[in-house]
Parts: sequence; structure tokens; C-alpha cells
Amino acid sequence: MRMRLEQIVEGVESAQLAGDANLEISGIAYDSRKVEPGWLFFCVTGMESDGHDFAATAVAAGAVALVCERPTGLDVTEVIVPDTRAAMARIAAAFNDYPTRDLKVAGITGTNGKTTTAFLLHDVLEGAGIHSGLMGTVKQVVGGVEEPVERTTPESVELQAAFRRMEQSGDEACVMEASSHALVLKRCDAIEFDLAIFTNLTQDHLDFHADMEDYFAAKRLLFAFEPGASVVNIDDEYGQRLAAEFDAITYSAEGAAADYSASDIAFDAGGAEFSVESEHGTMAVRTGLPGRFNVANALAALAGAIELGVDPADAVAALSDAGRVPGRFEPIDEGQAFAVLVDYAHTPDSVENALRAARDITPGRLIAVIGAGGDRDRAKRPLMGQAGSELADHTVVTSDNPRSEQPEAIIDDILEGIEDRSEVTVEVDRSEAIQLAVKMAEPGDTVVIAGKGHEQGQEFSDGRKIPFDDRDVARTHLRDLAAGR
Repeated sequence: MRMRLEQIVEGVESAQLAGDANLEISGIAYDSRKVEPGWLFFCVTGMESDGHDFAATAVAAGAVALVCERPTGLDVTEVIVPDTRAAMARIAAAFNDYPTRDLKVAGITGTNGKTTTAFLLHDVLEGAGIHSGLMGTVKQVVGGVEEPVERTTPESVELQAAFRRMEQSGDEACVMEASSHALVLKRCDAIEFDLAIFTNLTQDHLDFHADMEDYFAAKRLLFAFEPGASVVNIDDEYGQRLAAEFDAITYSAEGAAADYSASDIAFDAGGAEFSVESEHGTMAVRTGLPGRFNVANALAALAGAIELGVDPADAVAALSDAGRVPGRFEPIDEGQAFAVLVDYAHTPDSVENALRAARDITPGRLIAVIGAGGDRDRAKRPLMGQAGSELADHTVVTSDNPRSEQPEAIIDDILEGIEDRSEVTVEVDRSEAIQLAVKMAEPGDTVVIAGKGHEQGQEFSDGRKIPFDDRDVARTHLRDLAAGR
């Protein structure tokens, strides 16, 4: 695709073009290593590096124009803007011919439940005959083809290009997770949202956000885009604030008065059944995901699908057929006489939710394996330890992704939240910790392995990453246990 520079910068706020406005632009990039001849390069100012420092490299690679916040002194056409990230989002949308004007885009934000809600909504739309793309933490789906992901919400250049590929491949809608980082860093600017969903807000990412109010302000940005409809969880205090400000459609898994309210909830090993009261009457809903938090996720997906035009009866039927989400309360079955569940729970609230949900379906003891990531919000670590020790009968504290920190130091932070350590085992090696947990389990018990979920690697200092999947590790230890090893 080729466009004149003047065309694609039209509408960018306060843009000053110095040079040839008629340049033909054949590609766009913010990474100088990906620049090709005839491309436009964005000098993005990041937290660790400044794209202006790579402008000369981009020009040497063939960039014919730069978008920058200050003159670079290079002999090349420049578009000077107040905010390169904001301009990049607008230009990426224009360069891809504004694909979200035709796609129905649903954005989902919140601390916990984004991925599950996105998967459920995607499955409901597909079940109702609306071909849909998916963008999120676990995978990206474009035209029915799965693609790997590097981050929950890509940069706007990749994001808008993916929307265009969805449109060209016949997708009618896209369900996407909108992280707080992405919203603050303007990756979602220039997306024309048809639906915004808020799941909840609990402590996380306070290494990036100044405090909870700052974190909430980031989530609020999705609703400030003025989507076609907003769906909000009013069991959450921050959701109540959003609902009041944006006149949102509300849902409650706690029986509160809402547009979609769940009651008569019953759990079993295969999922949950409940009734939903709404303007569409009483709907009997079945989901293959156990836990009250998954009832909330199902309500969000149900309300969202209906707002996107799915018939309520069709939405309920499709919801019952929706598949499980990788690494979200995922059962690992090697024929053992106890349950093993792998969950992405990596915040105090999500650990609590996972363990409470497991307790509902556990006749015996509940054993938890927990850890916390390095170079992230330290304040949540003792709270995770507290949740594990108070809700599980035995807790194995181990490493997660230590990154540049010492695993033992992270574990010490977790242990600070545990007063009674009589039912706590510490094992730094995550594989051995999982092995300990499954070896101590007896018939009727449940082992919850929390923290990494779908992730397939463990990160250490100096960027070192080794293959590691909690699900595969658990299967290996269960097979060894069955073989008497």
C-alpha cells in the first residue's frame, strides 16, 4: 500500500510538515531495524530509549520521512508533532484506511478477567455467525488463523495493520483486550470502539501507575473514547463510578440490581449454572467455567454480545458451547484421583478468586502453589501470600518470573504476608514446587498452580528465558507419580 505523506498526516493534531508533502509512503515503523526504503519512521520516546536517537539509522535504512517531537537535523522530510505516540496511532489508522470504521470492535479492560471475557465474547460472536478476530494476552486470531502475540495490546502500528487484515479476510468484528499500559501509551487511540467492557480493578501494575487512582484513570480512558455501548461490572467500586459517569449497561454476579443480574448460581467440576435477570426476561445460563468470578466474566460476554446485536437466546446457547481459556482455571488430567488446576492468577484478588472457586468444588484439601514476578509491583506480594495461606490448606511458595531480582528475595516478600507458616512449604525451584504439591495431594484434594497460566517460559536475569509451561510440568510430575517415580 502507498499513500502520500500529506494524506496520512491529515488530521494529526498540531502537526507541522517540513519538507516534501507529496512523498509516497510505502510503509510505517517505530523500530529502526524494521525500516525499508520508502517508509515513514516514528521517533517514539519510550521509558528506556528515545526513538530520536535512532532516526539516523532509520534514514540510512531508507526512511524518507520522520515523525518526531523535535527537529533531528537530518536531511529528510519531518513531521513535527507534540506527541509522537498520539500521532503514530492516527497515522497508523489512516495508512490502513481506517479499518475499525467497518469492524465492530469490542475493547475489554480491567485487572482480572480480560482474557476470559474476551475468549467468551469471541466464541459467542462466532457461535452466532459473526466472524470475529481476537487480540489479547494468549493469542491473536485474524481471519480464523491463530497468531502468536508479544504483548496483550500491540503498538498502534501492528494493531491497525491487524485490523486491516481482519477486514480483508472477512472478519466482521474484533474482540480485544485493552491493557492500562496500552491505553496510557495511546496504542488504542484512533480505534472506533463499538463496545467497551470493564471487568474490575484490583491492585496490580503499581510499578507503572502512581497509585490506584492513576490506574483507574488509565482504565477510564477506554470509556472516554465514547464507544457505541459500555458494559460495566457494578460489583466493583470502580465499576460503579464508571457506570454513573458513562451511563453504562451494568452487570452483577453478586445479585445486585443491574441490567444483567445473576442468581441461583450452582457450581460443579464442569462449570456453573445460573439464572440471569434482564430486560430480555429470565435466561438460564450454563458455562463450562467454574467460579463466581467466571460467572461475572460470562455475564460481561453475554451483555456485550447482545449489545453487538446477537439475539439473547443465541447468545445464551453459544455461551454454553464456549471453550475453555488456556491457562485460566485449566484442568490437568492424567487420571489422578485429585484435581490439578493451572491458573494465571498473579494478583491478590485473582489468587483469592481462584482459590475460592477451587474450594467450591473440592471435597478434600486445597493445596496452592504461588509465586510473584520480579521487577513488578512489590506491594502485592505479601497480599498474595496472605490470600494463599488463608484460603488454602497448604501453600507452596516458589518463584514465578524472577527477572532481574533474586527469587529468594521475592519469596521473602510473599512470606511477609503469612502469619502462620505451619502449613507453608518454600521451594525456590518452580518445577520441584509443583512436584511437591502433587505428591502431597490425596484423593479428593485440589492443587491450584497459580501465576503463569498459559505462559511458556520463565524469565531470569539478563533477559534469560527458559522453556517452562506449568501445564506441561504438572503433566510430567503426574505421570511420574503414576509410574511410582
